[in-house]
Amino acid sequence: MEQRRPHFVLLCNSLACLAIFSTIVPTAYAADEQLARQAQRLLSDRCFKCHGPDEAAREGGLRLDLRDAARSELPSGAIAIVPSDESASALIERITAQDESLKMPPPESGKTLSAQEIELLRKWIAQGAPHVSHWAFVKPVRPELPLLDGKSFPNPIDAFAQAQLAKHNLSPAPAASRERLIRRMTFDLIGLPPTQAEIDAFVADESPDAARQLFTRLTKSPHYGERMAADWLDLARYADSNGYQNDFARQSWPWRDWVITAFNGNMPYDQFLTEQLAGDLLPNATPSQKLATGFNRNHRTVTEAGSIDEEWRVENVVDRVETTSTAALGLTMGCARCHDHRYDPISQREFYQFYAFFNSVDEKGVYTEQRGNVAPLMTVQSADDQRRIDEFEQTIARLEAKLAAEQPAIQQAFAHWRATLEKPADAPAASVSIPLDENAVARKADGTSISPVNTAALPAFNANGPALAATFKGQEVAEYADLVEFDAQAPFSFSAFVKLTGQGTLFSQMDDRADFRGADFVVLEDDRLACHLIHRWPDESIKVLARERPPKNKWLHVAVTYDGSSNACGVKLYVNGRPAAVDVERDSLRHNFAVAQPLRLGRRLVERPLDGQLCGATFFAESLNGQSVKATLTSQLAELNTRGESLGDHGLALLRDVYLGSSTEAAADQFQQTEASLAANRADRDAFKSKLPTAMIMQELATPRATFVLKRGVYDQPDAQQPVTPDVPAFLPRLAEGAPRNRLGLASWVVSPENPLTARVAVNRLWKQFFGVGLVKTVENFGVQAEPPSHPELLDWLAVELMESGWDLQRIQWLIVSSDAYRQTSDAAHDSYANDPENRQLSRGPRFRLSAEMIRDNALAVSGLMNQKVGGASVMPYQPLGLWEELAGGAHEDYVQVHGDDLYRRSLYVYRKRTVPHPSLATFDAPSWEICQARRSSTNTPLQSLALLNDVTYVEAARQLAARMLAAEAGDDSRRIAYGFRLAAGREPRPQESAELLAALQEYRRAMSGDPTAAESMIAHGESAVATGVATEELAAYTLLGGILLNLDETITKN
Repeated sequence: MEQRRPHFVLLCNSLACLAIFSTIVPTAYAADEQLARQAQRLLSDRCFKCHGPDEAAREGGLRLDLRDAARSELPSGAIAIVPSDESASALIERITAQDESLKMPPPESGKTLSAQEIELLRKWIAQGAPHVSHWAFVKPVRPELPLLDGKSFPNPIDAFAQAQLAKHNLSPAPAASRERLIRRMTFDLIGLPPTQAEIDAFVADESPDAARQLFTRLTKSPHYGERMAADWLDLARYADSNGYQNDFARQSWPWRDWVITAFNGNMPYDQFLTEQLAGDLLPNATPSQKLATGFNRNHRTVTEAGSIDEEWRVENVVDRVETTSTAALGLTMGCARCHDHRYDPISQREFYQFYAFFNSVDEKGVYTEQRGNVAPLMTVQSADDQRRIDEFEQTIARLEAKLAAEQPAIQQAFAHWRATLEKPADAPAASVSIPLDENAVARKADGTSISPVNTAALPAFNANGPALAATFKGQEVAEYADLVEFDAQAPFSFSAFVKLTGQGTLFSQMDDRADFRGADFVVLEDDRLACHLIHRWPDESIKVLARERPPKNKWLHVAVTYDGSSNACGVKLYVNGRPAAVDVERDSLRHNFAVAQPLRLGRRLVERPLDGQLCGATFFAESLNGQSVKATLTSQLAELNTRGESLGDHGLALLRDVYLGSSTEAAADQFQQTEASLAANRADRDAFKSKLPTAMIMQELATPRATFVLKRGVYDQPDAQQPVTPDVPAFLPRLAEGAPRNRLGLASWVVSPENPLTARVAVNRLWKQFFGVGLVKTVENFGVQAEPPSHPELLDWLAVELMESGWDLQRIQWLIVSSDAYRQTSDAAHDSYANDPENRQLSRGPRFRLSAEMIRDNALAVSGLMNQKVGGASVMPYQPLGLWEELAGGAHEDYVQVHGDDLYRRSLYVYRKRTVPHPSLATFDAPSWEICQARRSSTNTPLQSLALLNDVTYVEAARQLAARMLAAEAGDDSRRIAYGFRLAAGREPRPQESAELLAALQEYRRAMSGDPTAAESMIAHGESAVATGVATEELAAYTLLGGILLNLDETITKN
């Protein structure tokens, strides 16, 4: 089993802790409340591991996370905290003890307290040890907007931001330029750069609602949903493969497209969560609502043989608990899987109560070596797909009606045919017959019976009525020794009734291992009948094929005749007594094809097993002509017909099928055509539907699984003394009275206005989208160990606003982008950075590096390469050859690089293989999408610059950017550079920047002019067309310049 991921624990250097705790606790709280929060957070960090919610880990009976417990008398008689009396408080005594055996926290814990921290706790107790509930566990209430010197603000965000700045003696930065603002908003809302035309239009628009119009245009763009989906896919651990060792491909993109569509439609956030958690349980759930539940099927799936089913089913359920609690609630519930949560008031029992909501999905834990999606599944149909299916159904219904109208006349004609059917007097005598009606015994013309050898592999006979035929399903064979011998000079004929469901061998006498020497009559992979007469394949052989493919699932009479001439023209094929038009593929037989092998029905020696039914197999020691074949057919039909009622449905079906296939009557021919058309349309419909994508969805068992607390979280150690039913942690509001105890009840609870977490978590994540960091920095954790919000009242105001607006995410986004706080320049004086290094007080505008996807998308956009198609299957763009083979092991699938426009699709659509993430994206901190991830790491490494300079994606983008520069401003290097700089960075270059870039271009020209081979190599990267009408050396020089522009800090940074 893989190691479970470590949960985030905040560790501080003891010498720096006081400064840290005094800065991270927001000053928006009153002084006594601020002191209480500082003290409680300090206790949480240093003491809760042994004196917190986890009963099993609790020592000395002391619990410090609850007010009354911390003030209660301990078994030793001591009281840890005596309000307003530090001398009587055992806590102070133990944290100041000089004896290391008594000192708390123990020195070996690495969590010792500094003198300043001890003083903080002294002061807190002296002031009565006030206790405040954890801010995130209290229902948010809309606070009053603060006034600054009696001044109010049009945007509530600015009221809170300005008040915070004033308390810290900070001043806001000036407004960013309009060039900066449109670039910032465009990246934030659609993840792409603005075009130069869009920048110019916005800069020129002096109307007061210009920003509002820009916001409306961007949120109406189909790319808005892509930008919003990018963050949600991280939370949902969306990927295109199963993960673990095999990591087979899966088809998850229909769910990803659902997310894009939901955001593009501004779906209310409460509906967005409800449909993903329980869309399948909604009344009259639509296909879209069922598809939404793929959110909790995005987890990894085990396909490795030998894995234990229940172990991995439990892991799936645990994953859903962790993902749902993190994405929707900002809780680390996974910490309570094995024991009570060390910091948050979540017991192990409560973990399994929450687990029970997800424990009754109709699934397995292991799908051994299964590729693709695994059940429960649904087929995903677009509107165009549905229209096509409707067309099929209408055509099929019309043909079914036509067939029903023709049925009476056919039934009457069939009855008349049976009544007049007689065995012809000129029917040829068979040398061998193998009826295959009740057994596999063969009969020779002299009356001798020959039983088959290898009886263990014999086909089955009809068990649902009168025996009629043998059924072959790919494993069966009837073998006969010394029954028939084929020879190149000896004419022969063979006929039989067959009902095909697939392909395979009707008869053979052939050695597959000796150049296929021998004879056979087969149905090939392309469903065509074929006869082989082979001395040595392929150079000495005859191969004759029927042009028309026989229908499936209908009885046919087939025959092959050979005249002993060793020529292909001596081979004739017949279907239902009629000569079949043939194609001759081989005609080079010069030697005998006799072979010492048994006669086989249903298979060659080792190849081409038959899939279908067979009866009436008959061999003749002569080459029958067409009349004789017809007589043979009529004779066999007449013999069957004499059975009367004992024929049963199977026998009647054979008679009827062959009658229709052999009849020359117009009505029968018309009926056959209608039947064939109906069958073809059904097959086309089924083939069309089989190619439609599927999606993995949630689906409940009819009877819920029993759920128990698992001892230490181990799958095979359920505690029979602790059964649990679905429920939510007790410290949070209860489920509504009468709410169903299933995922739908859970979803309703998650989005209830009484839930203190959901709205806060949502608006905090939106804040992070625009500012790079949330108001609560630990966006994944709103528990006791979370970093407190930098602006707690603003967080609560936005949370209430989200709920009261009808969970309208775009309402919150507009408030953010229309605020002065957001519109500040990110440039700031040195003292501003010194006093607010992480911009937690919002003293300047946001500045952070673009995401991995945005960096690639930006390069594609500014180069003009981007394919802006929205949605659809994931694609495999450029990637180093052999990467999967090297890293994915023996179970890897092939990386099939796409070509054409698909190479330049947005990075959201790049194929996500969990065990081998795309290297270009992973270099810029894209995750592996194996687990729910609320925050990506952000690194700066030399490898990133090397990727921007050398990765084929960026070199090709630089070449196309070069072509755009060369085409835009003929003959003027300075203007070309300005044009390219503006494409990349969104602004005009400064004089010094222009001079440095011009100098670089001149150096590149000299280098490329002196090395034509290097110039050719430089412009050869990538599959897009190379610009014509420009010298290779000039294009190469500008390509190098384009590489610099794409590598600029300002190009890959949102300022």
